[in-house]
Amino acid sequence: MKFCSNCGATLSWIVPEGDNRERHVCTACNTIHYVNPRIVAGCLPVWEDRIMLCRRAIEPRRGYWTLPAGFLENGETIAAGAARETAEEANARVRDLELYTVFSLPHISQAYMFFRAELEDLDFSSGMETLEVELFSEAQIPWQELAFPVITQSLEFYFEDRKSGAFPVRSREIHIQRRR
Repeated sequence: MKFCSNCGATLSWIVPEGDNRERHVCTACNTIHYVNPRIVAGCLPVWEDRIMLCRRAIEPRRGYWTLPAGFLENGETIAAGAARETAEEANARVRDLELYTVFSLPHISQAYMFFRAELEDLDFSSGMETLEVELFSEAQIPWQELAFPVITQSLEFYFEDRKSGAFPVRSREIHIQRRR
């Protein structure tokens, strides 16, 4: 960020008075421009004993399998965002959404929230960001082709919890060193 969206002046990277970390601050109008983590909302869609996965048609990790998920929009609840992303990526409708996994990824300033959800029917297909959509039993999950650690961890939790029928909300931090 180089210029103030309020007045167009140059920004400085300083600690504002009363704050404890550097922020982009306008040198003319003193507007503080906060840059906060992005929230990713998604679903773990279930049909009987199978899970829906989408093969990514976009980077990062094009060609790898993922749960339907994406960035939350302004004015949207997290559950509504998860259902919308499932509709966009898999043309699928879900119901009975229950928060299931929450991940903090401070190295990329993102928070992920996945909801367990039931597919309403088997009428689904690839969306614009998806190469293909399939239902997988636990034995069929392409573990080596999963796109992100949050996907692997959510699926591992699900198959573990399914044995007891209890699905507590799971929360984890994932720390990965950024490459320079």
